[in-house]
Amino acid sequence: MEMLYHQYKRRVFGMAHRIVGTSDAEEVAQEVFVRVFRGLATFRGDSALSTWIYRLTVNAALSYLARRSRRHEVGDDGLTDLPAPPATERDSALASRIEAALAQLPAGYRAILVLHDVEGLSHEECAAILECRIGTCKSQLHKARARMRELLGPDIAARVGNTD
Repeated sequence: MEMLYHQYKRRVFGMAHRIVGTSDAEEVAQEVFVRVFRGLATFRGDSALSTWIYRLTVNAALSYLARRSRRHEVGDDGLTDLPAPPATERDSALASRIEAALAQLPAGYRAILVLHDVEGLSHEECAAILECRIGTCKSQLHKARARMRELLGPDIAARVGNTD
């Protein structure tokens, strides 16, 4: 279990961090590993272990956001608290704007953007993690990117570009 934890801790925390924000990522990551350790004996192997762990991570993060919004724990501005851009980021103003725009997306859009565009997972992997069809995954990604372009404005969206 320790080896499993060390193998996945960075990706689990990173995904949780990008979906729920800085202050809650550790709590969500801990919840994920509790779920992993409790459910490992019943893991059937229908998908890759990594896919199963990432699915647990996304589900835990989305559940956390739903619980938090029901308790009105989102700040007055309606944004979750996202991390500061990495120190190595060359354009910190751009990174800050992207993080702020990401925080304004609905949780499902944020999840697909994080999985596909940030984590670099394929449409097939994203669909498996989110438990939806590949076409749905592609459609949601398209809508999420369009919403990001709206939030960032045409000048920034052109600089960031679009993958696929």
